[in-house]
Amino acid sequence: MTSSRPHPVQSASADDRSPGPRPPRALVLDTDGVLLDSARIHAAAWKTALDVCLEAAGGERQPPFDAEDEYRRFVDGKSRYDGAAAFLSARGLHLPAGTPRDPPGNATVWSVAAHKERAFVHLLRTEGLTAFADVGPSLSALRTVGVPCAAVSASRHARTLIRAAGLAGVLTVIVDGEDAARLGLAGKPDPALFLRAADLLDSRPQETAVAEDALAGVEAARRGGFGLVVGVDRTPLRRTAALLREQGADLVVPDLTTLVRSVWGDQG
Repeated sequence: MTSSRPHPVQSASADDRSPGPRPPRALVLDTDGVLLDSARIHAAAWKTALDVCLEAAGGERQPPFDAEDEYRRFVDGKSRYDGAAAFLSARGLHLPAGTPRDPPGNATVWSVAAHKERAFVHLLRTEGLTAFADVGPSLSALRTVGVPCAAVSASRHARTLIRAAGLAGVLTVIVDGEDAARLGLAGKPDPALFLRAADLLDSRPQETAVAEDALAGVEAARRGGFGLVVGVDRTPLRRTAALLREQGADLVVPDLTTLVRSVWGDQG
């Protein structure tokens, strides 16, 4: 994948690119999997909903949902409806769309999405979630040196979860699923959510970095013309680093501490 957009980072190796003289002036971060340890809960909720749907639709002809590979390829980073539709289409299952008022079930795409939502809320109540340990110090360091940060998520729960994790005070902007619905913003891989966040940060896309763990999010940042697209691979053994680079990430890091040091220097 190629791009002619302005780039604030000098060319180097795939995982260790040296920052140029003008690092990005702002940072937009995905929420699930980058800020909060919530991707595992989303994946488990999708598996609960989709396995039931697959069994009802195809029985033994449909293997269970793969909560690692298929989660990342089809649903990670997308809205509930878009994720359900993408996965079902990939499996050759074409359910009617239904409406957002459909109850949890298997008859429509919206009902499958509602089942995932119910499973996610249940897991939140029983397991809870926290921010990754590196997030608070990294965002505080960027705030100290005047780099404003925004959190972006397609989830309607994001703002509440970010506040509960104690991160609201170190974020300048939060754009979540409620904002997307109110403003009619398309979900990833469309760049609308990221562009909205950059606008609220008063930063042009080409002067802004995006940090994402989802392939759809990396694609969205590329489409939006962002100056630096960072893949965050928190998986054991860096299992998704190659996929993030193939999707268009300029830099792949294991955590936000590494990102801050690589791009903005050691902030102490």
